[in-house]
Amino acid sequence: MEHVHAFTDDCLGVLDAVGVARRIAAGEISPADAAQAALARIDAVNPQLAAIAVDDRERALQRADRGGFVGAFAGVPTVAKNNISVEGIPTLQGSAAVANVPARVNDPTARELIGAGFNILGASTLPAFGLTATTEFVDRPPTRNPWNTDYSCGASSGGAAALVAAGAVPIAHANDGGGSIRIPAACCGLVGLKPTRGRVAQSPAMRGLPIDLVSNGVVSRSVRDTAHFLADVARRGGASSLPPLGLVDGPGERRLRVALVNTTVTGRLLDDDTDRELTATVELLESLGHRVTTIPVPADRAYIDQFTDYWALLAFGLDHFGGRTIGKGFDRSRLDPFTRGLSRSFAKHFYRIPASILGLKRATARFRAVFDDFDVVLSPTLAHRVPEIGYLAPDGDFDEVFARLIDYVAFTPANNTSGTPAVTLPLGHSANGMPLGIHFSADLGDERTLLELSYELEAATPFARIDQA
Repeated sequence: MEHVHAFTDDCLGVLDAVGVARRIAAGEISPADAAQAALARIDAVNPQLAAIAVDDRERALQRADRGGFVGAFAGVPTVAKNNISVEGIPTLQGSAAVANVPARVNDPTARELIGAGFNILGASTLPAFGLTATTEFVDRPPTRNPWNTDYSCGASSGGAAALVAAGAVPIAHANDGGGSIRIPAACCGLVGLKPTRGRVAQSPAMRGLPIDLVSNGVVSRSVRDTAHFLADVARRGGASSLPPLGLVDGPGERRLRVALVNTTVTGRLLDDDTDRELTATVELLESLGHRVTTIPVPADRAYIDQFTDYWALLAFGLDHFGGRTIGKGFDRSRLDPFTRGLSRSFAKHFYRIPASILGLKRATARFRAVFDDFDVVLSPTLAHRVPEIGYLAPDGDFDEVFARLIDYVAFTPANNTSGTPAVTLPLGHSANGMPLGIHFSADLGDERTLLELSYELEAATPFARIDQA
């Protein structure tokens, strides 16, 4: 089945979130109108996509009737990824091991979403604990890609990306600990920007850890939605240690020095579709006056094991201390095979973790040194085209699935360990019509350059919507 979408002639139309907010502010539609339309759209596509983890429509409709929303997105309907705590919604983390208990309070990210004016209709799906790059499960149907339901929607913010790409909501919360905003955005043809570490509220799960991998943000169909979200968060309490961002509302004048990375740290060659679309992006950038220079990948193969060790540490913590970190009712016996396999990997190599953490910090210095000579780094978002459902299944042979995962997610983790911002843009398509993302990274605090370049590329090559394909 192909092209599952909910775009229709209702009050949301084909508007992005800024467009919906402006209609609400002008009194052309009400928050209740917007919520009802979004819920009707969710009902139209969710049977095929399985992208909703928790439905909270009754409370959302009550909020919409009361009104009183404030912020850049006052009254705009959205969904929150089901790994943040939203008061009244169970934070199920995509895992049967987690008890179905409603959260008692809003965590810092939920407060940012509510402060921006969003009306949260429910929670979107993610794979168990966000540990892999496809939103598939061992005990329930997978979340499917609306461009073609035989294919993965990416992860871990897979449900969010599927709903936004399908037109069910104009924008959705997402977060990124190794590519989890950018991977599903690339798979589903969206804009996905991972902010600089510290630009938005810290994830409580990362407190006290030696390296904070996770940044919260959004997936969107337009650059301006992402820009307005970041500006609103910064306006209400952004990090004082970072350069001020403000609202970026269009392309910049500066012509950029672009470093092209077209090889992977794994040594895997890009597939033909990815190589072709990356080359087309280089040609587009040069036609716009930017200067592109090919550089070697700014990491070595040791980075793979170092990141794997740290990633596996998180799974080990869930496996052995989940009752303490997740809360009452945690049932370790219901952990999925992939989480268990990752935990066993840590147990096998636990002695390497101090050296791996040191190696990741050294890798950060090496990666950031690129920005001494360049303004942005260009690469594919992923090393090959979107895979079909089952290719990365969490109940497959762990060693085989993990090897595939490392090959697939070759470009995104460096931004998580370094804390630098990065964005994927829907600039390409593979031969089978699936979206293909192109990735841009900048130095710490330089989201402005990424957003200005994104606006320019969006104007030069308007992003395809699923209803137009």
